[in-house]
Amino acid sequence: MASTEPYESALDHIPGAHPYPRSSRYHDAEIGVHVRADGTEVRYTKRRLLPPIDRNASPEDTTIHTVSSGERPDHLGQRYFGDSDQWWQIADANPVLDPRELTDEPGREIDLPVPGVFPGAGYA
Repeated sequence: MASTEPYESALDHIPGAHPYPRSSRYHDAEIGVHVRADGTEVRYTKRRLLPPIDRNASPEDTTIHTVSSGERPDHLGQRYFGDSDQWWQIADANPVLDPRELTDEPGREIDLPVPGVFPGAGYA
């Protein structure tokens, strides 16, 4: 079986370049390099750790959304950020492990990050 060569990107040779676009939740994540026993380097994205949610934060940091029946996190991303892939910003602003928890209960109030105010909510 042929060996797999490590993936190389033109960005690998530009200092400070990052493989994820600015709108990605992984844009600021650190890229690690794992070296296999045979010396092959494998690039990977290190864990993305979030600071604890400050429940005493200023009310201007978020707005409230009341979940309606049938809504999904991607619907909210599209509605509030103009991009269904931005659901992760809403998940980051709420204490949930599974993003589906955000919308699984109609009537639940969830926090919506304000772009430019809430950490990581700069994309709009």
